[in-house]
Amino acid sequence: MKYGHFDDANREYVITNPKTPYPWINYLGNEDFFSLTSNTGGGYTFYKDAKFRRLTRYRYNNVPIDDGGKYFYIKDEDTIWSPGWKPVKTELDSYECRHGMSYTKFISSKNGVNAEVLQFIPLGFWGEIQKVNLKNTTSTVKTLKLYSFIEWALWNAEDDMTNFQRNFSTGEVEIEDSVIYHKTEFKERRNHYAFFSVNEPINGYDTDRESFIGLYNGFDSPEAVVNGKPSNTTAHGWSPVASHYIEVSLKPGEEKDFIFMLGYVEVDENNKWESKSVINKKPAKEMIAKFNTVEKVQTAFYELQVYWDNLLGKISIQSEDVKLDRMVNIWNQYQCMVTFNMSRSASFFESGIGRGMGFRDSNQDLIGFVHQIPERARERIIDIASTQFEDGSCYHQYQPLTKKGNAVLGGNFNDDPLWLILSTTEYIKETGDFSLLNELVPFDNDMSRAKPHFDHLKASFYHVVNNLGPHQLPLIGRADWNDCLNLNCFSKDPNESFQTTGNKKDGKAESLMIAGLFVVYGKEYIDLCTQIGKDEEAAEAQIHVNNMIAAVKEFGWDGEWFLRAYDYFGKKVGSNQNEEGKIFIESQGWCGMAEIGIEEGLVEKSLNAVDEHLNCDYGIVLNSPAFSKYYIEYGEISTYPAGYKENGGVFCHNNPWIMIAETKIGRGNKAFEYYSKIAPSYLEEISELHKVEPYVYCQMIAGKEAFKPGEAKNSWLSGTASWNFYAITQYILGVKPAYNGLSINPCIPSGWSGFKMSRKFRGATYNIEVLNPNNICKGVKTIFVNGKEIDSNVIPILQPNKEHTIKVIIDK
Repeated sequence: MKYGHFDDANREYVITNPKTPYPWINYLGNEDFFSLTSNTGGGYTFYKDAKFRRLTRYRYNNVPIDDGGKYFYIKDEDTIWSPGWKPVKTELDSYECRHGMSYTKFISSKNGVNAEVLQFIPLGFWGEIQKVNLKNTTSTVKTLKLYSFIEWALWNAEDDMTNFQRNFSTGEVEIEDSVIYHKTEFKERRNHYAFFSVNEPINGYDTDRESFIGLYNGFDSPEAVVNGKPSNTTAHGWSPVASHYIEVSLKPGEEKDFIFMLGYVEVDENNKWESKSVINKKPAKEMIAKFNTVEKVQTAFYELQVYWDNLLGKISIQSEDVKLDRMVNIWNQYQCMVTFNMSRSASFFESGIGRGMGFRDSNQDLIGFVHQIPERARERIIDIASTQFEDGSCYHQYQPLTKKGNAVLGGNFNDDPLWLILSTTEYIKETGDFSLLNELVPFDNDMSRAKPHFDHLKASFYHVVNNLGPHQLPLIGRADWNDCLNLNCFSKDPNESFQTTGNKKDGKAESLMIAGLFVVYGKEYIDLCTQIGKDEEAAEAQIHVNNMIAAVKEFGWDGEWFLRAYDYFGKKVGSNQNEEGKIFIESQGWCGMAEIGIEEGLVEKSLNAVDEHLNCDYGIVLNSPAFSKYYIEYGEISTYPAGYKENGGVFCHNNPWIMIAETKIGRGNKAFEYYSKIAPSYLEEISELHKVEPYVYCQMIAGKEAFKPGEAKNSWLSGTASWNFYAITQYILGVKPAYNGLSINPCIPSGWSGFKMSRKFRGATYNIEVLNPNNICKGVKTIFVNGKEIDSNVIPILQPNKEHTIKVIIDK
């Protein structure tokens, strides 16, 4: 069952039934100031960090779900309704929620009144605009009462949910004209406050939640709205809110606009006050003045649309498959921007309180974003590398506000360092900017210990070399990419965290996934060294890569597929000898991408095993058979029910690794089969089962052994976004940046006649047409550049600021 439709021309997903199977959300904001909004008006807003600078409150795991947000109430005589349907849930005469590129529109009507709410964050601005348009479509005068509503958070979202004995006494606000200011804790250690304004005179307000809602009411029937009048309250402690009350009279056919702004302000420590206990409102008033007319708002909205036109214009395709085109051209790239901004910090499944930005996550997210804004990618790489230690290890995550590492989720995940080689080499290939390697980057954010960024890459490479186990395979550490494969934990206490507990301190377990990862990015490291003239370093690194390949062939092959690991006791994990968990996806993907044993047929055999044992209707499951009992020596992976998350679920992040491996052996049909099984636009028809948004990737789809196969969880903030974009554009469509140009090597379904791609690269536009006259999957026979045949499948760097025509013929 569908709950809406794609509007590709406007780059929107249009939700026409508010009762989606789960809240379907969008992200507003592009850099520092962000907002989440659901299709019924739920969500919250924050500056940079959803833990330390959250402006509005949101309750996770609530009943009913998705209660609390940024709401508008319209009272039309005895009828009360909301443009986003919730929280009132009055049946509307019409309803649309249009999620677009960093904006959301609600368009609805009731009893002859049309309401449109446009929500967006202007570029480079620390405030969210909510433009409300009300129109009377009847032949009589309409007298309406409009109420806005947000609920302030107390700045530290974790403290807000725990420290009630303090927080119920600290809430403070100021009201001036049509602006409500939230200044809790401003008088002591904060130099920041928030405000909620409207560009019209108001007829009343409320800032105390109990007075507005009523102690025994819900968001659906606030006392002030039901009674038709505000209380004009000023909050002192308890739970501060912000609600404007406006009386509106509309003649037949008349419409009126109101511009609300939810903003964040920082002031100089020495300039906090206008007068005693009165905050310095000057910067807030300057912000409000920037967008206090409809014309100013429309200009800012247009600028936002142009911004996305430019971003999405850097890579666009034209194929025979509209679902593929909308993923590559619109939604996958859009999600890559969101994951770049958010990592795994703030969604409707991630509270924004715990993780911050992941070292591993952020490096991977960057590969789907680097073509859009390379300068921001460069900055991010430096931020990530700055949390590394001299031995190559690193904090597993860092807080975006401070950019300093933290060990909330533990450390010593031994795959982490290698991802820095991925992000750095992809950035340099995209931009040609080798100067990054000379940038002085601190270790552990200490500039006195700074070294050139290249030294960080070298430390990442040798961290693996210096941490090998009994089979000369990489020690897994606390875990590798699979946080739930905890081979050194041995936890019996339900109050322990699998990610922070290590009861076997000498950690002997080894990872075949890291082995494959090391070969892939070891080769990249060697190539980079060669490019910059470090031939001796390249030669030495090659010895270590060769040794790893030999170790994988000798100790990592199980006869039909690659092992997953060796456990603490030196026993095989992911072997046909095991009772459960005989085969895992990660090592097949990475050893396949590394082409280990490709000449002996090992890669093909392992991928055949993936198809036989792990492939299902909804994607490739992580392991099979799923674990039916708790294996203390394996850790968290065996705690999940069969078919969910890491225990036999379709963990979408790793499916692209198999897609890429399939292209290595030329099987375009199989690669695209896997792609289309998890790409959201192909799943729109089963939205009732799938549950989450049909326009963005999710982390997990329930696997073949689950109670409900095909049901998904944890949408938006997943490495799935960047890896699928990387797999489809660079390996299936086969247009991949290289140090010396743009490599063209498609591996497509044999049924395709070809495709077109426009690719902006190093200042030039490459208009690429791929033709497949004899319906094969792979094999570039001829390439013409501006009408002239070249003898390589790497197109050289072409003249910037011009368009160039590339014709590619696939044939035997």
